[in-house]
Amino acid sequence: MGWARIWARGALLILSLMIFVPLHYLWRIFGQSSPWPRLFLATAARISGAKILVRGVPLRRDVFYIANHISWVDIAAIASASGTAFVAKAEIGDTPIVGWLASLNRTVFVAREDRLGVADQINRLRETLAENWSVTIFPEGTTTDGRSLLPFKTPMLKVLEPPPPGVMVQPVLLWYENQATDIAWVGVEAGRDNAFRILSRPGNFCMMVRFLEPFYPADYPGRKAIAAESRHRIETAMAEQLGRPVTPFVGHDWWASGGVPD
Repeated sequence: MGWARIWARGALLILSLMIFVPLHYLWRIFGQSSPWPRLFLATAARISGAKILVRGVPLRRDVFYIANHISWVDIAAIASASGTAFVAKAEIGDTPIVGWLASLNRTVFVAREDRLGVADQINRLRETLAENWSVTIFPEGTTTDGRSLLPFKTPMLKVLEPPPPGVMVQPVLLWYENQATDIAWVGVEAGRDNAFRILSRPGNFCMMVRFLEPFYPADYPGRKAIAAESRHRIETAMAEQLGRPVTPFVGHDWWASGGVPD
């Protein structure tokens, strides 16, 4: 049954691609802003089994979203809710199909080990923010179990030093309710295997995208202060969902060895 679901959902994804991608390129040919990547990603999330619940009000332009990170489904969910472009780890860009789909939405893929390329990555991020009006970054630098947080890394937040005029930061909590452990992409699992695992799941899963109160980055000078304030707001919202304080993520090695979060 698992393979039957993969084939059925895969066929629906291909059908959606055949509809949305030509429309996207047609819009681009005529120099128009294309709504089709956002619509496709919303459709792809639904086909994959995600029932997306949007809470809060996303800013529509001149905004830098900062979110926690659990799965590649995060990209489809936030894009469907806001139309944002993304910064994502290079491994997602190398994932068959998923990486290409993300690139349609002008995702900026970054390599954590490429320290010499940070300047170029920041320049591409500035260009994306100028063209798309909104950009999402996952400052943990990797995925977690959905019920804990890693320290926020700050190199990509250098684009906010100083912040472009009028740009605000809006933290976003991604929450998979009781099914986070089934969705999370952590440990040594390959991206393809994670995609197959999610596509083979029976039924649907609920995912909440909660847009928290935005703030002016100029009120928190420096990327470390911006990261700390964003993390504090996301942690507070996550603790509300958990009904207890958020614990640090103990690491991918522990997850891969078979541990299960609280």
